Amino acid sequence: MKISVTVNTTDLSDLDLQQMVQLGIDCVDFGVGHSFKGVKEQGYPDLEELLKLKKRLRSWGLEINRVTLPNITNAFMREQPGSEKELENSINAVKVFGEAGIKIVRQRFEGDVFYGRSQSYKSIQRGGMIGRGESIGLLKEKSPTPTMEELTNWWRNFQRAYRDIVDSALDVNVNVAMHPSDTPHPDSPFGGIGLHRIIDDFPQKNVGFVYCIGTRAEAGGSSLVMDEINHFGRKNRIFLVHFRNVRGSLPSAGAFEEAMLDDGDLNMFKILIELDKVGYNGCLNPDHVLTFAGDTPDLDDKWAFSNIGWKHSSLGFAYSIGYIKALLNALVEFKGKAY
Repeated sequence: MKISVTVNTTDLSDLDLQQMVQLGIDCVDFGVGHSFKGVKEQGYPDLEELLKLKKRLRSWGLEINRVTLPNITNAFMREQPGSEKELENSINAVKVFGEAGIKIVRQRFEGDVFYGRSQSYKSIQRGGMIGRGESIGLLKEKSPTPTMEELTNWWRNFQRAYRDIVDSALDVNVNVAMHPSDTPHPDSPFGGIGLHRIIDDFPQKNVGFVYCIGTRAEAGGSSLVMDEINHFGRKNRIFLVHFRNVRGSLPSAGAFEEAMLDDGDLNMFKILIELDKVGYNGCLNPDHVLTFAGDTPDLDDKWAFSNIGWKHSSLGFAYSIGYIKALLNALVEFKGKAY
């Protein structure tokens, strides 16, 4: 297994890349589809610019692990006139990434998350670290969820788009990875049932997941995470792991808080052992680290107080990367003695 970090820009400084190498990071995941040069101009990445980016990262000993396709918005999901261009852009992006030799793409679909169902709040943890918390009880007036008919229509349009994306990706030897719905409110399209449905609907071996341990723990704790790793992992459907910890879950506490790897409810070493048992050999990405004193976080309004993207001199990322490297070293010793 290797270590990757998410960046939300392609404009990475030499200092960014130097610190990645110093910390022992192996790969970079690009979390925003429109960050690639060419997307704003023509709807999909420019191959020449992408190859320049890849060459620059390789000069530092880094590889591109996962990229994000241009977004599929509500316009497409609601079949609005002209929205077919979004799917065309995603398919063109898949072809460009495939030609550049990038093996994992992620497609975002607007509507997979039910906003307005829980209250975000600033979670203050040891020494004043800042993280994301969400509570069902604190939000007194909740937004309505889609009707059965609306969800059925949404899923139909998802299938229509995904089928073309998956087929195009097969042609260029690219894996298509879906991230679970975050926040994982009940009936979210890419919740526990939806993840199984994706595999049922798309049996192609290039279809799988950005398996987010934190998101799935928010939905059901450690036991759910272990079960899903066993189920999807032995089917070789886990392409990337967001390796993060949380406190509480929506079913058990009506709330959760993101936590550092050593400070949540999950035993991350046990999870690492389970990943190893099912043969996972992709990247571990710390994802959604807490903000330490002195950090300049990369925040997103959709997940208030979540520090998502890598920035140089981030103590939260540095701590997490060192922790993961220690776990990987411990795994080697454990395997030598236990099995």
